Amino acid sequence: MNDVLLLGPQRRPTLADAVADLGLDGPIATVNAGWQEREPDDRELDELLGERSVNLRLYARWADALRDDDELAQADRARRDRIDELQALYLRRLHHAMEGISALRHHAARDPGLRDAEMADAVEEIRRLDARHLDRIDEVEADFAQQLRLSERPVVAEHRAAVARLVGGTEAVAIAGGHVAVLLHCLRLFGLTGVLGERPVIAWSAGAMAISERVVLYHDLAVHSPGHAEVHARGLGLCRGVVPLPHARRRLRIDDHERMALLARRFAPARCVVLDDGARLSCPDGATGATDLPTVGLDGHLHAEAS
Repeated sequence: MNDVLLLGPQRRPTLADAVADLGLDGPIATVNAGWQEREPDDRELDELLGERSVNLRLYARWADALRDDDELAQADRARRDRIDELQALYLRRLHHAMEGISALRHHAARDPGLRDAEMADAVEEIRRLDARHLDRIDEVEADFAQQLRLSERPVVAEHRAAVARLVGGTEAVAIAGGHVAVLLHCLRLFGLTGVLGERPVIAWSAGAMAISERVVLYHDLAVHSPGHAEVHARGLGLCRGVVPLPHARRRLRIDDHERMALLARRFAPARCVVLDDGARLSCPDGATGATDLPTVGLDGHLHAEAS
């Protein structure tokens, strides 16, 4: 397993200090595929890493593979269409399930114990819905990989070999944020986990979400959707037992304790950890230990454990 360090959003950069504290003084592979077309604009990232970054250019490799291999491109579009459709169907069910939770919450029960039992059942139904959705996304991804025989396709094999060579000359891997679905797909397509070895991994924002066990999207304040937290995909699982919440104070109704309690209960026993600007969460061998970072408790309040 790899030592993993999750950082808060880099609006106030802490990456350079984190790298120094880890004693990393060699080249560092970088992944900023989530920036998509802005992937080459990595000068600031390179400067934070002491001009020692080695950009793996996974987004450019993905674009190159799609240009070079028509069958791959068609299958990739079909994969994305199926996932979009699954996500839309899941969100419809999730919306009604969350409306049920809301109705129970506001029901003036003569026996609160009976209402609490119904609430517990309703939360379990949402947990099962989340789990089944992840399974269906897994099935789509597995079908894509098996039917396309990805490892045998020349353009994919060529890029995977190049990525392996580049990573082989580095001391650690740093993964930035951006579009999490694009980032996660590029990480998988070019087999990053298979070439990491024992290198430490540093990730932030969507990068932190992509390397956790499952990607959870949230935006309570969004104007274009009901804003329910939704599972999006299974992550790489490089850090376990945590649901990273970057930008949480900008995107979640932190003061709505009932809503936050539901978030914690849906994903327990994994801990929902708020990654504020400047935050660091160390995961030795990928396991998340005690942390003094704010964690969403089952009561919906933010708590900090003893470090």
